[in-house]
Amino acid sequence: MNNLVIVESPTKARTLSKFLGDQYQIEASMGHIRDLPKSDLGVDIENNFEPQYVIPRDKRKHVNQLIKLSEKADQLWLATDPDREGEAIAWHLGHILSGKKIPVKRVVFHEITEEAIKDAFDHPRDLDLKLVDAQQARRVLDRLVGYKLSPLLWTKIKKGLSAGRVQSVALRLIVEREKEVKAFKAIEYWSITAELLAEKSKFIATLIEKDSKKIEIKNEKEAKEHVTNLEKSKYVVSKVTKKEVRRFPYAPFTTSTLQQTSANKLGYSAKKTMMLAQNLYEHGLITYMRTDSVNLSASSISQVRTYIGNFINKFESSSLKGSFQDSLIGKSYLPKSPRVFKSKSKNAQEAHEAIRVTNVSLKGEDVAKQNGLNRDHGRLYDLIWKRFVACQMNEAVMDQTTIDVIASETKQSYLLRATGSVIKFDGWLKLYGKDTEEEDEEEKKQVLPKVSENQNLNLDKILPSQHFTEPPPRYTEASLIKKLEELGIGRPSTYAPILSTIQERYYVEKQERKFSPTVLGISVMDFLLKYFPDVFDYQFTAAMEDQLDEISRGEREWKPILKSFYDPFEKKIIETEKVADKVKMEVEKVDRQCPDCGKDLIVRYGKFGKFLACSGFPDCKHTEALDEPINAKCPEDGGAIVVRHTKRGKTFYGCKNWPTCKYASWNKPKSEEKPKEIVDTKA
Repeated sequence: MNNLVIVESPTKARTLSKFLGDQYQIEASMGHIRDLPKSDLGVDIENNFEPQYVIPRDKRKHVNQLIKLSEKADQLWLATDPDREGEAIAWHLGHILSGKKIPVKRVVFHEITEEAIKDAFDHPRDLDLKLVDAQQARRVLDRLVGYKLSPLLWTKIKKGLSAGRVQSVALRLIVEREKEVKAFKAIEYWSITAELLAEKSKFIATLIEKDSKKIEIKNEKEAKEHVTNLEKSKYVVSKVTKKEVRRFPYAPFTTSTLQQTSANKLGYSAKKTMMLAQNLYEHGLITYMRTDSVNLSASSISQVRTYIGNFINKFESSSLKGSFQDSLIGKSYLPKSPRVFKSKSKNAQEAHEAIRVTNVSLKGEDVAKQNGLNRDHGRLYDLIWKRFVACQMNEAVMDQTTIDVIASETKQSYLLRATGSVIKFDGWLKLYGKDTEEEDEEEKKQVLPKVSENQNLNLDKILPSQHFTEPPPRYTEASLIKKLEELGIGRPSTYAPILSTIQERYYVEKQERKFSPTVLGISVMDFLLKYFPDVFDYQFTAAMEDQLDEISRGEREWKPILKSFYDPFEKKIIETEKVADKVKMEVEKVDRQCPDCGKDLIVRYGKFGKFLACSGFPDCKHTEALDEPINAKCPEDGGAIVVRHTKRGKTFYGCKNWPTCKYASWNKPKSEEKPKEIVDTKA
């Protein structure tokens, strides 16, 4: 029997071939084989929003080859990814390749291992048309918004612009945060701490109350008054509180938490994280990486619990040295029963498992040596490995102590408080360690001396400190993904494309890993919110995601949902074309004049990002590269370091004296740094 198996990529095909016999011919579709046309709307609005799919020109030769292979096959197996997009790819493949009515079976697996593959082929199913409809609805909805709004932006703002249903909502978050930052006014406040002596031990207590009321110190004058009073006061321990605090491990990774943690711990963008994870999945090393489920299979829990219970003193992964080298986890780190985590998602529908490794005995350094993989793959694999193992370990136990101190003076009584903690049992922290924010919090804690109530203390010194309130932080990739997830906007497969799109369109810039909107991005968002506030409303966008979920569960039909959206949307488009004035963008000027005509140079946006152009365009067509200094000196010749961009839009840092000085680095340099690597600007 001739069995034809179709997957998306050659790597996935090679991995599957390890587990299927010679009677299976495995081919790659190379992603989608049909899509809406690039040059047309591709949606028959008058015919109930029927999509008009085409085979892209660059795919036709390959599709014809697949058709020839299918004509010789007795059975067609569709083994695309286990989510809505994978189901849609399978549906398109079935439509194109089953011309002679050969039997079509859908096989679904969440990891490419021998056990999972054999089970999938032993239990095939039909195509899930509910998932296909949900994916079609998203594709058509996004096409309607993009193709109808973009021409409007061309006429009202600038040629070449585009708008996206979900991407624009992400841009809105960044723009609104930037406006909060710009409008923020810092407020002065002071804090006071006291270094106290208990016999030979010293500890620090913070002033929190005066005369049983929370204290707020607004300026230096008030601070000095309190300092004077505290210096005259007598200090007595009023209360000692001890309690045991347990810290439980995090749930295993979902797409969102993997992207956030990868950004924070490894510095990887969401796009890079998903590319690496895709490679790891297709090599059979991790489970499917687009998921909002925190569920773990019974077999994987059994595997990891066995691993935790055994000695691991021979584990020599270089990335774990210091926490695991010559150590063991052992029975004391193994809970009596497996940990079960509950998903926060209302419809954890993508894959049915969290992201985990498929073989807990495999080390990251071994992964990095596999064909087609590298150190970056190994680092991400180690992160997934640690999270998976740690989630099934015992909780960490801390002894936390709080000491309340009364500082009494003739007229006033102050309350100061000191908090400290000691790790009693490290539990899962032995393996996973602390996150950056947690490490900062730990640094504020101290080991407190043993004291008793009514014990007198001696004052060593009073330490007043001036502070100013800070504006809300600009979004990083990690915090933006977290916010989108909190709002219910987007799904696991969309986070990385959302972030990439708003950067590629030059609506936002990322400096020191933080997003700032460009003048162009602000202008686009202000226009969209003025005329289409409902379409780009947070709650409306989240509600639309819920409706797509309902379609995937078979609870709603997709075309009526599109109609209810499109009819008022189209009317608003027509109305806006008539009433909206052309937007006059605030022009970014630089303190230089055009060398050709003497008019001001201004910042413009092009295919490769920002550049300088004469404000007298089109009469004067002078342009030049835009130097963006970053207050760092070149380690080679001492010249200024500026932000530059490759031909593909990637940011790097180079010497302003190029080409005389060839220094360039992907990493933001400090003045004393030597060059870490030479950048290929064609990348």
